[in-house]
Amino acid sequence: MVSIYDFSVRDADGTLKSLRDYAGKVLLIVNVASKCGFTPQYAGLEKLYRAHKDQGVVVLGFPCNQFGKQEPGNAEEIATFCSTTYDVTFPVFAKIEVNGPNADPLYAYLKAQRPGLLGSKGIKWNFTKFLVDRQGRVVRRYAPTGKPEALEADVAALL
Repeated sequence: MVSIYDFSVRDADGTLKSLRDYAGKVLLIVNVASKCGFTPQYAGLEKLYRAHKDQGVVVLGFPCNQFGKQEPGNAEEIATFCSTTYDVTFPVFAKIEVNGPNADPLYAYLKAQRPGLLGSKGIKWNFTKFLVDRQGRVVRRYAPTGKPEALEADVAALL
């Protein structure tokens, strides 16, 4: 049976990173964009990460340009934006696609594990979030409108 830990992703500099490195952690996986109406959620994601990282929470950001071309930058531009605008310290990976024939395998897995409203599989917009427990199970999917602050109780319950 496939597990979230069977996937590898590219970090911002292109190096392959195994999600097995995060085994035993609570993960919040988010497709992000720097020119979106939801972009201010970076602040809430960072706050959630800082509040719980010592207890084993990791936010994983995956830039995506599929929604309104709202993530046009390259890896360096994205990293600079995240650090200078929102003081992001959680991992932000290489830009990926989350829908369609070129969707990253991690996102194909996440969508299959936790479909959206009415069983829809596609990611609807930037800042869709997936919560993964310490055993690697995808336990919840949140709409882009779900603010990170509203996830606090769900995250804390997994700690």
